Order: sequence, then C-alpha cells, then structure tokens
Amino acid sequence: MRRLAVASALAILVLATLPVLAGQAFAAAPAGTATPARAAAAPDPPVLVSETFEPADSGASALTYNQRLVPVGARVTVASVSAQHATATLLAVNGLVPDRHYGAHVHMNRCGRAPDDSGPHTQWRADPVQPSVNPKYANPHNEIWLDFTTDRDGNAVAASEVRWPVEKKMARSVVIHDHGTSSAPGHAGEAGNRLACVDVDFSHAGGQVPGVTMR
Repeated sequence: MRRLAVASALAILVLATLPVLAGQAFAAAPAGTATPARAAAAPDPPVLVSETFEPADSGASALTYNQRLVPVGARVTVASVSAQHATATLLAVNGLVPDRHYGAHVHMNRCGRAPDDSGPHTQWRADPVQPSVNPKYANPHNEIWLDFTTDRDGNAVAASEVRWPVEKKMARSVVIHDHGTSSAPGHAGEAGNRLACVDVDFSHAGGQVPGVTMR
C-alpha cells in the first residue's frame, strides 16, 4: 500500500508540473504566434514507469546487478514530463538499504544483462570526449541526475528539472549507482558501480550506442 501511495504521489507531482512547463514553452514562443502553433509547444504526455527489480539475467524491465544494495523485489517508479524547453523527472525507490546515499542518472540505452549495456549518460550538449568527466558537460544541468538518500525504511524520492526536452535526445533508462555523483574535474558524473537499471523510454530516438568505458 505504501509503495502504491508513493507511485501515485509521484504521478500527481509530475502532472502538477504541466502548467509550469507549458508556461515555459509558451513564454519562449514569439509574440503573436498563432494559437495552433502555440498549442504544439504544450508538454508531451507524461512518462510513468513502475517496476520491481529482478535478477540481471531475468530479461525484466528493471534489473539489479547487486542484490545486497538493490534487493530483488525492491521497487522503482519513474515519472517524467517534457515540454519544448524543459523536462521534469521524479524517481521513487522502495525497499533499498536504509539510510544510504545512492547516485542515479538517465542513460542513453535500455538495460541489459551487463551493467554497461545502458550506455553513457544522456547529455543535452554531448561531450566530444568519452567517458565524459568534464564538469562543463557532466553536470546536473546538462544531464539528468537523480541522486537520493534512503530513509530508515529504505525508501526515497528524488527530482530533477532541466531546461531542455529529454524527448529530443536518446534516453531509455535510469541507472542507480553505488554512491553520490561527483562534480570534480576529471571525475564529474562518476558515481561508482552500476547497481541497478530500469527501462524508461523518455524519448522517441531509436537504436543503441556502443558500449564504452562507463562512469
């Protein structure tokens, strides 16, 4: 019941951002723009995914690569809404290790049996050097970071708002990492081992990017 309540609250919070994102999109439109063109800038329908983590070789939509830190049966919910000039994303987890800090980011590929299958972080302005550890590119404004700290029951909620539309980029999963995300030069975007992954089709971009050394 508690998990259902968290997921419902998350969906409501994302839906509540629709007027804000719509306002940003309309404000960016030139004065005198016709109503149909302005309507086209309205937010896309929200993305909402709620899954239970399963073993990495299960073929499920949510996979754990470290069952001690992300147990099988723990739950993850992701909700996101994107407009012409902004994206709001919320992450909720249930049943993880209590009182622990985790990193989390939106990644380019879907989850797979291997932790690196999810590819690099989705970036609005792509770093020409990979893996990206330059804070000019690896930062919470150019990427979607969702770091969180669990409560005594192992539950947490995290939020991100960026000033770009994630649906225009390749963005197909959320990955949970071992620790909080660094902003230091040469280590920016690093958050330790990939502990778990959930498929979330934020965008309409297809395909997968080849595996490279990952953060």
